[in-house]
Amino acid sequence: MTNTARDTAQGTARDTAQETAPIAAQGTAPNAGQDTAPNAARDTARDTAGGRRGTTLVVTGASGRTGSRVARAAEAAGLTVRAASRATGFDWWDASTWAHALRGADAAYLALPSDVGAPGAAEAVGALAREAVGLGVRRLVLLSARGEDQALPTEEALRASGADWTVVRAAWFAQNFSEGPLVAELRERGELVFPAGEVREPFLDVRDIADVVVTALTAGDRYVGRTLALSGGRLLSFGEAVAEIAAATGRPLAYRAVSTRDYGEALAGFGVPPREAEALTAIFDTLLDGRNAHLSGGVEEVLGRAPRDFSDFVREEAAAGTWKA
Repeated sequence: MTNTARDTAQGTARDTAQETAPIAAQGTAPNAGQDTAPNAARDTARDTAGGRRGTTLVVTGASGRTGSRVARAAEAAGLTVRAASRATGFDWWDASTWAHALRGADAAYLALPSDVGAPGAAEAVGALAREAVGLGVRRLVLLSARGEDQALPTEEALRASGADWTVVRAAWFAQNFSEGPLVAELRERGELVFPAGEVREPFLDVRDIADVVVTALTAGDRYVGRTLALSGGRLLSFGEAVAEIAAATGRPLAYRAVSTRDYGEALAGFGVPPREAEALTAIFDTLLDGRNAHLSGGVEEVLGRAPRDFSDFVREEAAAGTWKA
């Protein structure tokens, strides 16, 4: 999912529903693992040291699933990272907090805490992008969702801002299985309940998102005005993904598919505002209708290597005890 619909529904449901609620797929927990920027990103930063090594990058959601990796990869590439989150006084929904975060920076990574296709997303991104450009922060990279029609107005709002923009359309995160509410379901209940049916998805490691973002920012104008579609390297159903996790952990984990309507009703029943639940289920209907059951070559194009494989992600997280009961 964008990784914001997938993330947002879960965070909301988790806060109101406890472990018994079925939950959507995202969250903002930072990764506990270690990671560094790829050689390509480091080398590009080195090659452009005269102009990019002094770059100050604002990272929204810097403690979140993608933002934490972007911040880490950017620092490894020699950029100065300025975290923008509520902990540092930044609030996506309070425009009075934006200038303090943006002033004096050179670039920004934009990752909404709600889905890029949710109500109000286009207005927020457009307004922040225009303010950034007005403050001299012209280089903006937006995290979007592959195949999400509802995200298109948000992407257009970025393009219309006058920024030197790049849109990164990501497939569903592999880390949705290891961070946030989904891991709680698997760890504590041994079952994942989700409205994905048997649709197949090329799950994407968020470290690849971070590496692409940093390379795009340190490669001069090469990726300005580009929309990059990223995916993992092979297709898996949610049931097959859970089966890989079960095999790696030795636990009898299961996947149970439900309809998006039932899922939305459950979210509403556990306290998610009706308008938000309706928007999220509409996004799920879009994303999980089979349109994303194909691979995208953005990781290979930008990084010159294959995406990290889902099995490698599973092996690392299993070794770290992520899914232990």
